[in-house]
Amino acid sequence: MERIDEILSQLTTEEKVKLVVGVGLPGLFGNPHSRVAGAAGETHPIPRLGIPAFVLADGPAGLRINPTRENDENTYYTTAFPVEIMLASTWNRDLLEEVGKAMGEEVREYGVDVLLAPAMNIHRNPLCGRNFEYYSEDPVLSGEMASAFVKGVQSQGVGACIKHFVANNQETNRMVVDTIVSERALREIYLKGFEIAVKKARPWTVMSAYNKLNGKYCSQNEWLLKKVLREEWGFDGFVMSDWYAGDNPVEQLKAGNDMIMPGKAYQVNTERRDEIEEIMEALKEGKLSEEVLDECVRNILKVLVNAPSFKGYRYSNKPDLESHAEVAYKAGAEGVVLLENNGVLPFDENTHVAVFGTGQIETIKGGTGSGDTHPRYTISILEGIKERNMKFDEELASTYEEYIKKMRETEEYKPRTDSWGTAIKPKLPENFLPEKEIKKAAKKNDVAVVVISRISGEGYDRKPVKGDFYLSDDELELIKTVSKEFHDQGKKVVVLLNIGSPIEVASWRDLVDGILLVWQAGQEMGRIVADVLVGKINPSGKLPTTFPKDYSDVPSWTFPGEPKDNPQRVVYEEDIYVGYRYYDTFGVEPAYEFGYGLSYTKFEYKDLKIAIDGDILRVSYTITNTGNRAGKEVSQVYIKAPKGKIDKPFQELKAFHKTKLLNPGESEKIFLEIPLRDLASFDGKEWVVESGEYEVRVGASSRDIRLRDIFLVEGEKRFKP
Repeated sequence: MERIDEILSQLTTEEKVKLVVGVGLPGLFGNPHSRVAGAAGETHPIPRLGIPAFVLADGPAGLRINPTRENDENTYYTTAFPVEIMLASTWNRDLLEEVGKAMGEEVREYGVDVLLAPAMNIHRNPLCGRNFEYYSEDPVLSGEMASAFVKGVQSQGVGACIKHFVANNQETNRMVVDTIVSERALREIYLKGFEIAVKKARPWTVMSAYNKLNGKYCSQNEWLLKKVLREEWGFDGFVMSDWYAGDNPVEQLKAGNDMIMPGKAYQVNTERRDEIEEIMEALKEGKLSEEVLDECVRNILKVLVNAPSFKGYRYSNKPDLESHAEVAYKAGAEGVVLLENNGVLPFDENTHVAVFGTGQIETIKGGTGSGDTHPRYTISILEGIKERNMKFDEELASTYEEYIKKMRETEEYKPRTDSWGTAIKPKLPENFLPEKEIKKAAKKNDVAVVVISRISGEGYDRKPVKGDFYLSDDELELIKTVSKEFHDQGKKVVVLLNIGSPIEVASWRDLVDGILLVWQAGQEMGRIVADVLVGKINPSGKLPTTFPKDYSDVPSWTFPGEPKDNPQRVVYEEDIYVGYRYYDTFGVEPAYEFGYGLSYTKFEYKDLKIAIDGDILRVSYTITNTGNRAGKEVSQVYIKAPKGKIDKPFQELKAFHKTKLLNPGESEKIFLEIPLRDLASFDGKEWVVESGEYEVRVGASSRDIRLRDIFLVEGEKRFKP
């Protein structure tokens, strides 16, 4: 701190103001490129004091920088990892830490100081366009996954930035919408994951969200940024705004938003002025004190003195992409969720496969927007099947290749580039094959695989319509025809869901024999899919989010706010009843419940023991692989609270564990600790654990509870926020 105070004392007022405002969006609006082309933002350097420019870049699914640069024949590829919802489906903290380490190494070796990830907003509604880059509907799973990832990134000497703080759970009007939510729901659902990550992993930075929270922009909300984040949780990094967030830089600094990014808001909003001028003016007029400014600068410096740029680190531009590809494969392998398996999977090596669906070739590696990546390659599903030497219908594959090529040359289906520079491909009709072609394929192959793909991204939400949340008519027709023809021949059908967020499955799943949720697994997509199909990978992923039977069952019916065509406010009427908390409490049947996922083997749960030791609940049990294949199991510990003064959900996830790879007959004994404080509800002032009988429920999903026991909490316990 002495060193920081020394730097601070040497800075002029104008230099301090420059340190709290970014340089503008690099490479756009006439701004110079960042030294790392494609980075999202940079800070102002102060050369006379040896303070360099710090570089910030996007990346929940991998570092997002430009692969090519002007007058430079080198390429700067980064690894495309699985999207966050798929990483959360692994329920594997060690794996998330490994992904973080690999990503952190790329950040450091490409000259970046802070990775703008992980994103950890809650899946309040399945239609949020960015759910693919958020972890879960549950704050405990989200917080634990984020903590492990942040630790991994920061072990490489660079910073992570948890975002978007807080309640940025939709893209529609995200810059202005006012999120109206009770303090209880905020603290128990929307803030809780951030709290876990701040306390367990100590991220360097937090990004404040675009939206308003109960009337105030998050980046201008002192209660959120100072009282909750700093005072209650002890956060000691710096807070930056989301890009062009809020409407008043002076209010942002006063509220505890230390850095205003990317700077030069007037370049995108003609009603704004240069933030540096506005802050200088406020200082002159006494509307902003030098103390407040100093505090912001101090927060920034105390983080950035640890950054590679400050230390003069000589980055190589040569991260270990080979080993990172292996990490990406491993993470995707554990994130695949087996939803249905009526004796069809895995295939044996002699199985002849007919693959349907344009997604086999135009496989979606991840979503669009700041969560996109530029890898060296992406292995499509068809390429993976070929590379793994599976027996597949080559004639059918060429028919698809020719169809896609021809359609992409027509005006209607030409790829177009979005504002992020991503090639967006309009969805092609899937039912172009005559029925006799499908019949022919059914005669000469043993099994059909149908690929259904979806993509979404930053800046827009999904819609509860055919072709998005629901299958389009042509997709449904393809599944129906393929199923009829293959079933007529006594053969089976598997659907692969290459999607980033739930879609409706209940109305058509009975037509097929197997459903594999392969999410958007990044660059290793095709290899992962092929290896799951043939059983080289035994799926061990479990859902981090509920798949509703129908969109009308979703509790967040106010999404995306009022008025419908241009929402200005969104009221969280469902309060704490988000995701499974709603479905379980009110007896609404989902298509697939939270925590659900099948395996190619079977697991038995036994020997539950619980004990209260001071303020800790100790839980132990044993899991045994009783099937005939090696596999991993994710077990989940839910707690059901007694009926008391405070309304409670039916049950809540409080702990989880993923086993090591268990061979047939092998067991693992699991020991978990749950602080009693984690059972508390917020009563408006304090966290309260009411007295009474609590039930420990250990299960393979939120609805597949295998072990139960009761413990007593005698006397109410209260905790300060």
